[in-house]
Amino acid sequence: MAAKPQETQINQNIRDPEIRVIGSNGEQLGIMSARDANDLAEKEGLDLVKISPNAVPPVCKIMNYGKYLFDKAKREKEQRKNQKIVELKEVQLSMTIEQHDIDIKAKHATKFLLNGDKVKVSIRMSGRQQAYSDRGVETENAFAKSLEEISVIEKPAKVEGRNIIMILAPKNAKK
Repeated sequence: MAAKPQETQINQNIRDPEIRVIGSNGEQLGIMSARDANDLAEKEGLDLVKISPNAVPPVCKIMNYGKYLFDKAKREKEQRKNQKIVELKEVQLSMTIEQHDIDIKAKHATKFLLNGDKVKVSIRMSGRQQAYSDRGVETENAFAKSLEEISVIEKPAKVEGRNIIMILAPKNAKK
């Protein structure tokens, strides 16, 4: 039974008529049958691992498969650890917000942006405010202007039903 395509084939699962073999020290051993390569690997007490199945002929290497899996898992864990997950934080404004309140909200948004997160700026309109949605868009644009040194507008202010939404992204992430 053949192994699944995404699985790494090792030892007796390699059934190709010809394979290119790389030794345990990285030297080219040439093209040979899978049986001969398996015999070589067994003599060294190591495994024969197919590392490039799409090549013609497929490339196999003689190595310690357990150590290879351990090192691969360790590399993947290190990559996940170094990965930064960008979150979307929200700052809510109102149509009748005063300048001091805008400054406080801008300070919160600055903290989020410097942390590398995106900021969703939203205004929820109620009742008669919906007739003056252009004022809400102006409020959001003024808010974005106060943060233009550290952010870029990823999605401009747009009226969506009862809400006006704009998304700001940190400036250094765009470079």
